Amino acid sequence: MSSADRVTDNVFLNRNYRLVFLGALVSELGAILYSFTVGFYILKATGNDAFLQGLYLALCGATMLAFTLVGGVLGDRMSKAKIMYVCDFFKGGIIVLATALMLVFTSSGAQLAILFVLGIVGNMASGVFTPAAGSLLPHIVREDQLQQANAYFAMKSALESVLGIVLAGMLYAVLPIHVLFFLVGSCYVVSGISETMIQYEHHSSSERLTLRTAVSDMADGVAYLKTKRAILAMLVAVLFVNFFITPIMGNFLPFFVRTNLAESPSYLLDGVLTPELWSSVVQVCFGASSLLGAAILSGGTQLDRCGRKIARLLCAMAAVVIGLTVCYLLFVDLGSQVSAFLVALCLGFLALGFLVASINVPASTVLMRVVDRDKLSKVSSLTNVGSQGMVPIASVLAGAILGTFGCTALLGLCSLGFTATAIALLFNRQIDDL
Repeated sequence: MSSADRVTDNVFLNRNYRLVFLGALVSELGAILYSFTVGFYILKATGNDAFLQGLYLALCGATMLAFTLVGGVLGDRMSKAKIMYVCDFFKGGIIVLATALMLVFTSSGAQLAILFVLGIVGNMASGVFTPAAGSLLPHIVREDQLQQANAYFAMKSALESVLGIVLAGMLYAVLPIHVLFFLVGSCYVVSGISETMIQYEHHSSSERLTLRTAVSDMADGVAYLKTKRAILAMLVAVLFVNFFITPIMGNFLPFFVRTNLAESPSYLLDGVLTPELWSSVVQVCFGASSLLGAAILSGGTQLDRCGRKIARLLCAMAAVVIGLTVCYLLFVDLGSQVSAFLVALCLGFLALGFLVASINVPASTVLMRVVDRDKLSKVSSLTNVGSQGMVPIASVLAGAILGTFGCTALLGLCSLGFTATAIALLFNRQIDDL
C-alpha cells in the first residue's frame, strides 16, 4: 500500500479499494439483471411451471455452495485478484456465448437447456469467486479502515437491492431477453477489466495443488476454525438465524401478498398499489434502512470487540420478529385489519434492515481482523457454506408449514427459533472474545 493511502482516513482514496468496489458494483448489477430476467423468462417459457423454476434455483444454489469450498482452497494459494477477474471474464464470456446460442436455437426446450447449463456453469465460477473476493479487503486496506470498507460495500448492496430490481423490471419490459443477456455479459467483462488493475503483495504456494492437497487444505481450515471458538459460536448462530429468517423473507411475504392481501376487499392505498407492488414497497423499506445503517457505520468508530454487541442486536431482531407475529395474529388471523398489518410490516422491515446492516458490517470486519490472512479464503468459504447450508431446507419446510398450518404457525415457529438462537448467543461467554 502506498504512503498516500496511509495518510488518509477515507478508504476510497485507496486505488485498489476503488477498483474492487467498482468491479463489485458492476458485476453485482449484472447479477441482479440476470437473476430477474432468468426467473421470469423460465416461467414464461414453461407456462408458469414453478417446479422447473425451483429446480433451476436449487441446482444453481447447490453448485455455488459446492464450488465455494473449491474457491476457499484456491483463494489462499493463488492471487485473489487474478481469481476474481478470471471468473468475471469467464462468466461474461459464457453469458455472451449462451446469448448467441439462444439466437440460433429458438425452441423453448433448447433455450431452457441452455439456461440450465449456463446457470450451473456460471455458479461454479461464482462459487470460486466468492471466497477470493470476501478475503481480499484485509490485503488492500489498513486494519483500522476495515469497518469503513465493509460499510461501503453494504451500502452498495443495499442500494442495488432497491434500485437494481427497479432497473431490471424496466429493462425487462422494454428490451428483448437477448439484449438483456448481452448487457449482463458486458457487466461482468467490465468488472473483470477493473479487477485486472488491482495490485497487492501475494506469495504463491510452491506446493503443487492436487485433490489430496485440496482436501487437506479444507481440513486445515476446519481444524483452524475449531481453535477459534468465538468465531465458531458466531457461525452456528448465523446458521440458525438464516434458517429462521429466510422463511419470513422468502416464503411468508409472497404468500401473504398472494392470499391475505390479494383476497382482501380493500387495503391501504389499493387504488395506487397492487398487492405485488406492496411486496416491493416492503422490500424497499428493508433495503433503504440497510443503506442507512451501513452509512452510519461507514463514519463510525471501529470497535476492537463487537461480539457482545452483535448478540444484543440479534435479540433486538428477535423482538421485531415476535412483534410481527403478534401483529399478524391480531390484525389478520383474528381480525380483518390488513391495512394495519401492512403498516406494521413496513415498520418491521425498516427495523430488520437497519439491524441486519448493524450486524453484518462489524461481523465481517471482525472476521477479517481475527482470522490469519493465509487462511482467510478457506474460513470465508466455510462460513459462507455453513451460514447458507440450511437455507434450502428452511424454504422447503416453510412451504410445507404454510400449506398445512398457515402463516401464524410459520411466524410463531420462526419467532421461537430466532429468539432461542439470539439468547443462546447472548449467554455464550466465548462471544466476548470477538
